[in-house]
Amino acid sequence: MYLNSIFTNPERLERLLDIAQSSFLPLLEGAIQYTIPLTLISFTIGLILATLTALARISTVKFFQIIARIYVSIIRGTPLLVQLSILFYGLPTVGITLEPFTAAILGFSLNVGAYASEVIRAAILSIPKGQWEAANTIGMSYSQALKRIILPQASRVSIPPLSNTFISLVKDTSLASFILVTEMFRRAQEIAAFNYEFLLLYSQAGLLYWIFCFLLSLVQGRLENRFDRYVSKA
Repeated sequence: MYLNSIFTNPERLERLLDIAQSSFLPLLEGAIQYTIPLTLISFTIGLILATLTALARISTVKFFQIIARIYVSIIRGTPLLVQLSILFYGLPTVGITLEPFTAAILGFSLNVGAYASEVIRAAILSIPKGQWEAANTIGMSYSQALKRIILPQASRVSIPPLSNTFISLVKDTSLASFILVTEMFRRAQEIAAFNYEFLLLYSQAGLLYWIFCFLLSLVQGRLENRFDRYVSKA
């Protein structure tokens, strides 16, 4: 019915084409200014946090284990939208006010840190204990063995799941629109609120998200093929 009304009405079709053309650059601008930086910064911080959390989980110090477990449990057990709402709308009630972009960075980084920590922890535990023993035999300390032997091997194992986390983060940044970050989906909402063509604008934004994720999946495939030869097939 909707498509029929478009193709049987030349004026409406022309209007939709004009809207799609005029809205492309604003959507792309939102992606370049906010969506992409938000993804890159959050993933970088989240990856550092994930590594520290994973090391705390496998640490022999009970205190570190407990703190890491509580953090991962809270983040994985609550919706990301709720976490962003608490950071942006909830914290001001206790005197802590964050800018939208800052709140989004913090929220996404904490979320990535929790989920990616399980990936990194599993990758570290997948390394045979003989690697640790060999490092001890040649006189390496725990930190030296971790830095020079264990983490390089674990990073190769964790490439595929971490790549999936990164691609998912690109899509998750659309939730930042809820806390007023003018990223790509927020731009689509603003334009649609003006011309009421919600289906067109949201579909256009969805198409751009798909293109970004498709290109990233191609890069992921290249990375996996590159590191695949280093991973044991046994």
